Amino acid sequence: MDRLQGMEVFIRVAEAGSFAAVADHLGVARSAVTRMIASLEAHLGVKLIARSTRSLRLTAEGEVYLERCREILDLVSAAEGDLSGGDRIPRGSIRLSVPVSFGIRHLAPLVAEFVRAWPEVSLDVDYNDRQVSLIENGLDMAIRITSQLDPTQVARRICSSRLLTLASPDYLALHGRPQVPADLTGHHCLGYTGTARSAWPYRVEGEVQWVPVQGRLHANSGDALMDACQRGLGIARQPSFLAAPAIREGVLEVLLVDYPSPELGIYAVFPSNRYLPTRVRALADYLAGRIGPVPYWDEGLP
Repeated sequence: MDRLQGMEVFIRVAEAGSFAAVADHLGVARSAVTRMIASLEAHLGVKLIARSTRSLRLTAEGEVYLERCREILDLVSAAEGDLSGGDRIPRGSIRLSVPVSFGIRHLAPLVAEFVRAWPEVSLDVDYNDRQVSLIENGLDMAIRITSQLDPTQVARRICSSRLLTLASPDYLALHGRPQVPADLTGHHCLGYTGTARSAWPYRVEGEVQWVPVQGRLHANSGDALMDACQRGLGIARQPSFLAAPAIREGVLEVLLVDYPSPELGIYAVFPSNRYLPTRVRALADYLAGRIGPVPYWDEGLP
């Protein structure tokens, strides 16, 4: 058996969770895929996959071997690319995780353009707001939006996005306009679930001050909070990549422009224990080139 081919098939089975699906994708009989995995297990002397009539799962040895196989095949791909000279062509599959709202609004068109530009690359994109482990989930890259990146993570900064304090004209007509951050304590504030709901940071006289806020509506979706804000239910603090259209249309107004919140960094994050394949580096370069360093959505905003 070709050892590298066996590794590739093993990775496909582990990711698909099905022998039949892999066989269909490769255009071979299911028995051929089963024999490849059995031959790999016989060579290694361990069980990689625990099978049942309804499902399969990796054994502890299979989990370790899966990660090693990915590393080995990435190195093989890199070695072949190095031998091809300076014009290394991105090829192979990329598993990418992106936040839902930012991914749909801004990354989906760019991902489509990237796939069109590089026909030998395929992408599997997971739209998910949870910050899952790249290594445990077999991801090649994730887009993370945060004001403070974990210093242990391997990452490339794509661009930044401002955090803006927003309210609808109807809300301001009814409740008044806050003039300084401290005025927010007397307003209804819409909080993002999973973050520090009770205080918002602002730069006041060169220093960051945390202003206590309160409100009756919280959500784990920026789009939901934007909708509530436009309906006049309260003041929201949202990234400019979400808020820009509503601001330009006059549906929302930017408040406290003289007291900015710390910016959010938008990063491409990579598994810390892997060589970075050409295809993944090419995707990160493409996104950074198309978006940053000054993002297009901030043009013309206060």
